[in-house]
Amino acid sequence: MNHAHGHRDRLRERFMRAGPEGVQDYELLELVLFRAIPQRDVKPLAKELIATFGGFAETLAAPVERLVEIKGVSENVARELKIVQAAAIKLTQARVMKRPVISSWNDLLAYCRAAMADERTEMFRILFLDKKNILIADEIQQRGTVDHTPV
Repeated sequence: MNHAHGHRDRLRERFMRAGPEGVQDYELLELVLFRAIPQRDVKPLAKELIATFGGFAETLAAPVERLVEIKGVSENVARELKIVQAAAIKLTQARVMKRPVISSWNDLLAYCRAAMADERTEMFRILFLDKKNILIADEIQQRGTVDHTPV
């Protein structure tokens, strides 16, 4: 029996049963790649992307120009990765917005990392809090260079 036969179904079932903790980063990336590349074994590509960019989140945050340099990554594949990244950013924003920020430092850091992960230049952002220290807005005030932002 071919081990690859049924791999996608087994991986999907394991993910649904165990959640994100039940799969490796490259396997989670495989699940994303299944949608963009329906007829090919994507495990080697998933592993190459993780090795190239350093992890699942880093792969999603990589600029499209860098992604398409990898053999097997088309514009369509890059678009799927960017859709997942956008969903992750929206989810993180929803978790942080309208919630106490000061008492949830880790959530604030996670939000900032997600919101700025693919930025190649420094930025000066203002996070607006209400009187209960709840985040109500996040605005980019200035964009700078790779290593400096005028304030």
